Amino acid sequence: MRLTKLTDYAFRVLILAASSPGRNLTVDETARLYGISAPHLKKVVTALTRTGFLVAVRGRSGGFRLALRPEQINLGEVIRAVEPDFALVECFRKENECRITCCCGLPPILNEALDAMLSVLDRHTLADIALAPGAVADLRNAAETADAART
Repeated sequence: MRLTKLTDYAFRVLILAASSPGRNLTVDETARLYGISAPHLKKVVTALTRTGFLVAVRGRSGGFRLALRPEQINLGEVIRAVEPDFALVECFRKENECRITCCCGLPPILNEALDAMLSVLDRHTLADIALAPGAVADLRNAAETADAART
């Protein structure tokens, strides 16, 4: 199974927010730190705000931050909120045209595998994956070095 970039970036945004308590982060800063597209990241932050994992703060010193404590943000809930499609194979989709759907034994096995993955994620919170205290500073230094090398 492969998760979408939306889910990957959602986890990255949440990890950074959990690792930066007491400060508002901006989309531009986060995009620069991770080396990813700011417009795409803005969609991710909007989705996480809409689903209640982040709070958006307007104004000059605005940005976003966690809406809850990291221990309260369940990884399984995050993935269910942002991952648009859990149709692992064609027969799980509405537009299914697989000719063996009626007699195939694969769907129940794949459903079991998906349930197992979500069950593991349900046992963990954002606190389990937050960065160590110095890691955010290291990330900022690496981003600044990469930016300087490009100019």
